[in-house]
Amino acid sequence: MSRIKLFIPLIIFLVLAVFFWRGLSLDPTAMPSALIDKPLPQFSLGTVHQPDRKVTQDDLKGEVALLNVWATWCVSCRVEHPVLIDLARQGVKIYGVNYKDDVPAAVKWLKDLENPYVLSVVDADGRLGIDLGVFGAPETYVLDKQGVIRYKHVGVVTEEVWAQTLEPIVRALEQS
Repeated sequence: MSRIKLFIPLIIFLVLAVFFWRGLSLDPTAMPSALIDKPLPQFSLGTVHQPDRKVTQDDLKGEVALLNVWATWCVSCRVEHPVLIDLARQGVKIYGVNYKDDVPAAVKWLKDLENPYVLSVVDADGRLGIDLGVFGAPETYVLDKQGVIRYKHVGVVTEEVWAQTLEPIVRALEQS
């Protein structure tokens, strides 16, 4: 019996090693979302440029689009912004969610860096972000024509992310 006790630390080490090995093989950017294949959550929010204009989830229906969560305090958002500008110039419809941000700073950001968004709602208290399951900015969702979330990307949208991941999804949804 005492010899078995000697192997307990080794067994514990092996079990932990298997768990750590499994964890290292996971994609850290793969964030599952309970909202995939579900409609965009209900909201009624003002926009960055027109705070009194109320926009709802129904205003984002009709075409395949990206919904990009961004903020001026987000360093990564500044990195992805030129890519969003290029996509908007190519005709990709992009809506914004200005997440827990200062509205005058957001207006200045869009004026100085150019505005890729059809419109950008102000989520000052983060409630829409909570309903979307936002972990932090930037995050980008692919919406189908009926306003159903079909994909969620956590992190910066780069040209590579667009070409390899988002564009095929957007094109397939446009064809359906």
